[in-house]
Amino acid sequence: MSELLEFAASEPLTLGVELELQLLTTRDYDLTRGASDLLRALKHDPDHGDVKLEITESMIEINTAPRSAVDAIAEDLDVMREALVLQCARNNIAICGGGTHPFHAWPERRISPGDRYKNTYERYGYLSKQFTVFGQHIHIGCASADEAVWLTQALGPYVPFFIALSASSPYVDGVDTFFQSARLNAVSAFPLSGQCPVLDDWDDFLAHYAFLYDCGIVGSIKDLYWDVRPKPEYGTVEIRVCDTPLSIVRAAALAALAQCLGRFLLRVRPPFDPARALLVARYNKFQACRYGLDAQISCPEQRSQFPLRERLGALLDNLREEAEALGCQRWLDALRQALVAGPSDADWLRERLAAHRNLHDVVRDSAERFRDVRALG
Repeated sequence: MSELLEFAASEPLTLGVELELQLLTTRDYDLTRGASDLLRALKHDPDHGDVKLEITESMIEINTAPRSAVDAIAEDLDVMREALVLQCARNNIAICGGGTHPFHAWPERRISPGDRYKNTYERYGYLSKQFTVFGQHIHIGCASADEAVWLTQALGPYVPFFIALSASSPYVDGVDTFFQSARLNAVSAFPLSGQCPVLDDWDDFLAHYAFLYDCGIVGSIKDLYWDVRPKPEYGTVEIRVCDTPLSIVRAAALAALAQCLGRFLLRVRPPFDPARALLVARYNKFQACRYGLDAQISCPEQRSQFPLRERLGALLDNLREEAEALGCQRWLDALRQALVAGPSDADWLRERLAAHRNLHDVVRDSAERFRDVRALG
């Protein structure tokens, strides 16, 4: 294999969050090609944190440090948000969350410099520019490689909850898609997207990866676009299905859900059949993308269908012990408020369009919401 996949064990249940953010021109709030210039300017700002290029020049990725508490994750995100907003303003750029830009033209995107992005563009062609979509990735620390493989699969049935709670991409190419999260349709175009296969342990994962490598399908762990995947160099499991929320408050709350759920699964080790779960995984994922919190999800054990909202509410109840132990109950309470009262981020974007009747002002409002430290999740 081209890389040695050694699992660097990390402190269990530590968190890391990555957010992909939109760079906008303040002229009309379309995407702008400002990432490289922005990163050069940020080198002189000690508070900007870990900011990276992404596949096109109209997006950046910010990364928190590994943290044991969600409050620290929220503080990291807030400090980076403030530094970015100030630096972007100096460069006549606005910045916002959201899983898709509502009206940008993908052929106008410019691939970011670097061999990795060049190779991706040469391999995937126009899909690379259409991959100008924006997600939140959440890392959960694991004590061992075998534990990471188990947790990767155990988290699979909960993917629809993360999709529904983060959904913020109803518009593509200036059109309402009727989806709450249309972003994941762009991700699904890549050949190794979707669910992790059934794996027994780390050795089984290595054998699966070696098979894909020998067949010429992967050249790096980064080629696995699974919804949830082990990240061996960090010693984590990475949840990859969330749209970037419109506020860092919601981003922190989603990290709290991931941490509490990871603790519950690893503590209780509830029995589950990963092969049976895979039979309904794509359908449940579609339901969450299409309908968000109003989705109906299928349960393979009970051979029946249930409202996602009902199942998510029960999960939040079941995670109270974990939240109290981890000191993050207020973050789960914020998710419950979103579940009960709404609106979702996707619904909020639709409300702004109804008020303004044009998507330029919708994106402007999104940038103002991201800039406002008081913005609710």
